[in-house]
Amino acid sequence: MTAEQPDSRSRSRSRSPSSVAQSFYTRWATLYDALARRAPGVGSVRTEAADALALSPGETVVEMGCGTGANLPYLAERVGPEGTVVGVDFSPGVLDVARERTREYPNVHLVRADATRPPVARELAESPDAVLATFVSGMFDDPAAVVSSWADLVGPGGRLCLVDLAETTDPRWRPLNPAFRALVRVTAPPGSRTMRASPTKMLNRRLVAAHRALESRCRVTHETTHALGFARVRAGAVE
Repeated sequence: MTAEQPDSRSRSRSRSPSSVAQSFYTRWATLYDALARRAPGVGSVRTEAADALALSPGETVVEMGCGTGANLPYLAERVGPEGTVVGVDFSPGVLDVARERTREYPNVHLVRADATRPPVARELAESPDAVLATFVSGMFDDPAAVVSSWADLVGPGGRLCLVDLAETTDPRWRPLNPAFRALVRVTAPPGSRTMRASPTKMLNRRLVAAHRALESRCRVTHETTHALGFARVRAGAVE
């Protein structure tokens, strides 16, 4: 007599939120990559984020939650062949796409790790000069603590840049906010869709906490909005 095997729903409930999220982003890596490259205005956002870090040739920059690597070529071009770019992500599927994208950039290194506990301090001879985080602040349970840890990683004078999507506050485009909330719900990992609070409300709270942490640790040097006010770029130098 054999023991009854748990059904797929039971197995899903028993998995950690992190493993569920990794599987989700691996499964949809190709779709996320298409959105990352082809969404209206996304190219200008990535250019602005790379510029906001004020990178110089020979510097080291780390992207936390690099996803499919859409930002990595922008960063590699700014630090030049003598510089170093490190991309950190916890999902193997998106890193596979990132490896293909950065094959022609030998100074780009990819690390599978949790952006809240990146191992890059052990891997690098010196602290990185800058950290970029694009569209990931809303994934952390305690985004303020994570952003503060990144400030500690780069140290005084290092630069941080956060790029995030949130509901627009521009009165001309507020009628589009319901569509944005629907997009957030559809693209959120399974566990967050069934929470009592809406995924968008949770996202808003986390983004506010992340950006306040950046402001508390940094002298803000750059603030802009893009894509009808839905995309925000904020950068600063750690004090």
